[in-house]
Amino acid sequence: MSLPELYLVLLVGGTALLASIAGARFASRLGLPSLLLFLGVGVVLGEDVLGLPFDDAQLAQTVGTAALAVILVDGGLTTRWADIRRLLLPAGVLATAGVAISVLVTATGAHLLLGMDWHLALLLGAIVSSTDAAAVFAVLRALPLPRRATGLLEAESGFNDAPTIILVLVFSTATLDLPSPAAIAGNLAYQLAVGVATGLAVGWLGAVALRHIALPATGLYPLANVGFGIVAFAAAGTLNASGIIAAYLSALVLGNAKLPHRAATRSFAEGAGWLAQIGLFVMLGLLVEPSELPAAVLPAIAIGLVLLLLARPISVLACLMPFRVSWREQAFLSWAGLRGAVPIVLATFPIVAGVTGSRELLNIVFVLVVIFTLVQGPSLPAVARLLRLTRSDPLRDIAVETAPLDVIDADLLTVTIPKSSRLHRVSIFELRLPPPVAVTLIIRDGVTLVPDRHTMLREGDELLLITTPDTRDMAERRLRAIGRAGRLATWHGETGHPDQTPRPGPPRCAPTPADRHPRRDTQPPRTHPGRAHPNRGSENHPTAKTNLIGTPR
Repeated sequence: MSLPELYLVLLVGGTALLASIAGARFASRLGLPSLLLFLGVGVVLGEDVLGLPFDDAQLAQTVGTAALAVILVDGGLTTRWADIRRLLLPAGVLATAGVAISVLVTATGAHLLLGMDWHLALLLGAIVSSTDAAAVFAVLRALPLPRRATGLLEAESGFNDAPTIILVLVFSTATLDLPSPAAIAGNLAYQLAVGVATGLAVGWLGAVALRHIALPATGLYPLANVGFGIVAFAAAGTLNASGIIAAYLSALVLGNAKLPHRAATRSFAEGAGWLAQIGLFVMLGLLVEPSELPAAVLPAIAIGLVLLLLARPISVLACLMPFRVSWREQAFLSWAGLRGAVPIVLATFPIVAGVTGSRELLNIVFVLVVIFTLVQGPSLPAVARLLRLTRSDPLRDIAVETAPLDVIDADLLTVTIPKSSRLHRVSIFELRLPPPVAVTLIIRDGVTLVPDRHTMLREGDELLLITTPDTRDMAERRLRAIGRAGRLATWHGETGHPDQTPRPGPPRCAPTPADRHPRRDTQPPRTHPGRAHPNRGSENHPTAKTNLIGTPR
């Protein structure tokens, strides 16, 4: 490639990237999924509109698989282990048995309604049966839903790509005779087992390395985390195992290990995930030919209705019945089985394998993803409200970032107090943080404030705390507990454990003049001789006198 050609490629690519970012902003205001606009950018750039030729299905498959790995690394790094640890079994059943049920029901519908032979019908069922991780992560995390529902969907979407890809590969390469169910099950078991083992091993090695090695620049930590996820993906693929599940699990281990610069790592992974999504969807939009899509509209609607109204509900009901999931959550999980990049990428596999009729499958899958994403995505908030699964004012945990202070063997914690947190109007001394933890600075409305023991915290404050590795967990749990239930957190049974269901305390006090005049927060309240300070009640008994660390006098 000559230098002028390179400039032209970068110009087109940069323009498409900026147009996609602007489209994402526009889509968020309208409540539309961003992937639709990314696909639209690709279609506009394509040969039928602006004339950019692209019909290399092999390149689309290779780049698409790599992009899926980056998206799943992003999902693993930003998924909280506490949200999914108790949901691994139901999520695993949905990702395996649920996928099998969806494939069979969808294939039966394609065979009966569209007259497809069983080979193509099974291929189509396998392609569209996967819940898309990128769509789930982008849509559900913006909704105030119970952790059980969001955690189950996130875990399922992270796990089910692997068995789906295996099935599509099996059906694509079996051009004459389909393999026996035992052979398919054996192949699936090997790829999943080796992929899981590889992902966990690489994630553990990465966590040990990053915990004991101080890198010279902050920006290297996010790169290292994403790099370990890519290594897990490639290592599992080299062993003919599932690289997708290896990438997700390694990132899940790294994202939940107490490593430095976690917030920066998650921000970088989120940016890399967005870049992978934009590039993937634009490329897939380039791959299709708009002139061929009208003929695929009716078949896509028929298969989409079978998938949405029959295959997905049946698989959810059959897989979650033993786990006592409420019917409301099952209904929401059935409707929230979003499709996105994964089915379109998988539709390139039979094209590369030379399966007869595979081009028509790509058009059907493309139209199905566009139509049903347009229907399901914007309707999820209304469905959640209809099923009474949303919370009008959910309690939010504090966001804590860690930076290592190697010289004194300490950590600097950055704590942001979110809206509706019970930390609002709690004094520094009422935090009763374990010694030697100290609140060293408060950033309030862009102004720095050096607090004393009587300074009251407010929504939106950013706190800088110095702690030691031994006391960091206790400090985070104490802050989390007060953020959920207020200064009397222990009195209300709140321990601050990540797995504990938040227990809201009494209603917060109404705003006072101190909220409007932050300088007053730094002045100690007046006291009278012989009277205990009104805020010095013990957490375990409201009327007991306490010293600074809460020990009864």
